[in-house]
Amino acid sequence: MTDLNQLELDLINAIGAADSVTGLEDIRVAALGKSGSISGLLKGLGAMSPDERREQGPLINGLRDRVGAALSAKKAGLEAAELDARLLAERIDLTLPARPRRKGGVHPTMQAMDEIIAIFAEMGFAVAEGPDIEDDFHNFTALNFPPKHPARELHDTFFLKADPETGERKVLRTHTSPVQVRTMMSEKPPIRIIAPGRTFRKDSDATHTPMFHQVEGLVIDRAIHMGHLKWTLETFVARYFELSGVHARFRPHHFPFTEPSAEMDIRCDRSGGSLKLNEGDDWMEILGCGMVHPNVLRNCGLDPDEWQGFAFGMGVDRLAMLKYGITDLRPMFEADTRWLAHYGFSPFVAPNAASGLS
Repeated sequence: MTDLNQLELDLINAIGAADSVTGLEDIRVAALGKSGSISGLLKGLGAMSPDERREQGPLINGLRDRVGAALSAKKAGLEAAELDARLLAERIDLTLPARPRRKGGVHPTMQAMDEIIAIFAEMGFAVAEGPDIEDDFHNFTALNFPPKHPARELHDTFFLKADPETGERKVLRTHTSPVQVRTMMSEKPPIRIIAPGRTFRKDSDATHTPMFHQVEGLVIDRAIHMGHLKWTLETFVARYFELSGVHARFRPHHFPFTEPSAEMDIRCDRSGGSLKLNEGDDWMEILGCGMVHPNVLRNCGLDPDEWQGFAFGMGVDRLAMLKYGITDLRPMFEADTRWLAHYGFSPFVAPNAASGLS
């Protein structure tokens, strides 16, 4: 027969000597676990005679309750001590100077994008978006690109692997014009939108990167003409470069999706290593534009005899370079924090009509 008094004394002494919650748990398992010493005594009650059970049962159960209470009290004390030690180790001296905070900034491309959106929002344009991965119809066919147009070739466009079932090869969109197509096919005129976003072409040098940003605009309504286009773009350019007006010219050009088409130039002076707008005898191409081609309207389900419109497109990265004196496009995508610290903008000052753009 086990000496219950001695067993209790040994367990209480072990509990008192425990110096960690883990060590205390080991003692609990040794005493009250499935194979513990007290659990073994409780299992042995079934083999005793009724008289022995009446005598030993209360004694063993009392031992179990006292040991359990001692374990709980010790555990609470150990947990409190461990918490005090952790708080002491992790305390912070508030009298010490704070660590220098990492400074962030708005990338010039995003700043330019926000400025462009703010200007066109004042002019009544909504913002429309579309997928970066496009099919041939939305990226080329609906926009009046002929089957053998150079833009459809591998040297200019990023093609994805062909679908094994249909053979269709989707592309990384080469412009945001597919957003215009999707808008004309899903909304009824009048339409007045801009489509900002990322675009992709196989080109890389000081003024071109494989991924770049565009903003394209579209207006569809009745009796729209080139005069509306000219006023819209001259107003935008003057507002973007924060000028009272702009000296601009529109040169005839060719785009598959507009007819007539034009490129917009603004007068500038590049002498002295700086760019001065509205001065000098040079001209700088700033964007492309034109009246929406009747074939594009038909492809999008609109009657060109009833609806007319204009469209335009501009490179956001290039506009940021021109406005903020950035000479090379490639560092804009290199994630150099020193470069961003020099050219970045405060994230707390959003472009708006009241406080200014930049």
